[in-house]
Amino acid sequence: MQNQAMKKRPLGFGMNKNIGQNWILLRGLARESAHWGDFVPLLQTAFPNAQITLLDLPGTGCFNQQISPSNIKAITDQVRGLALTHGLLHQPVTLLALSLGAMVAWEWLRRYPEDGCCAILMNTSFANLSPFYQRLRWQSYTDFIPLMVARDLYSRELKILQLVSNRRDQDQEIALAWKTIQNLRPISLSNRCRQIIAAASYRPGDLKPAQPVLLLNGQGDRLVSPACSVAIHLKWQLELRGHPWAGHDLTLDAGAWVMLQLKDWLAHTR
Repeated sequence: MQNQAMKKRPLGFGMNKNIGQNWILLRGLARESAHWGDFVPLLQTAFPNAQITLLDLPGTGCFNQQISPSNIKAITDQVRGLALTHGLLHQPVTLLALSLGAMVAWEWLRRYPEDGCCAILMNTSFANLSPFYQRLRWQSYTDFIPLMVARDLYSRELKILQLVSNRRDQDQEIALAWKTIQNLRPISLSNRCRQIIAAASYRPGDLKPAQPVLLLNGQGDRLVSPACSVAIHLKWQLELRGHPWAGHDLTLDAGAWVMLQLKDWLAHTR
């Protein structure tokens, strides 16, 4: 009965009062919930009364034994189904999502507008708005491709960190933590490839979500060009805020800055 009620709830039901109260966080390509790291307690401190849920995409994290779909629509349906099963849609959600996860968030709100009240999308891109050499910057090809098949976990995670982050003060500590994550819940090469296909082929069309959407990007992103966020901003006149030097993993490089943007934007959106 609860699931049926969710489907029948009209768009805008409790929207303003629920903004920032029921969060779902989605990570990016070949990453899982544990990669949010210290950002989650930071978010909980900023919104002490909020419910914050981290959902893994199919093929990652606690679902690493699943086969990831190779398109965003199917990934979205699986993630939404998980949210329904766990009763996470009892009130409209605020989606905070990075990269591939942000594509899922966009598709989710576009197809199921009754589920959410707003979204914050970080360092994402759409195939119908940006060329492939911006969506995966050509300068990163020599680094990115070998990482797909590297066997030494610590070396691989350190190189991933150095590609997605512009901070160097915690490289060893974070790379070791990421190695532990991969040891516990490894993502297969086939699932990494299927997620790349899903991201590369995502073309959401011309209709934007009915809910408010904030775009955040890092001007120092060496994996996905900041121009991709600009293209989304220009297409739909969405608000875009950029950090001057942060990389692709925006919450790792500039978590405090992200938090300030969330609090300010949500306050105005309410």
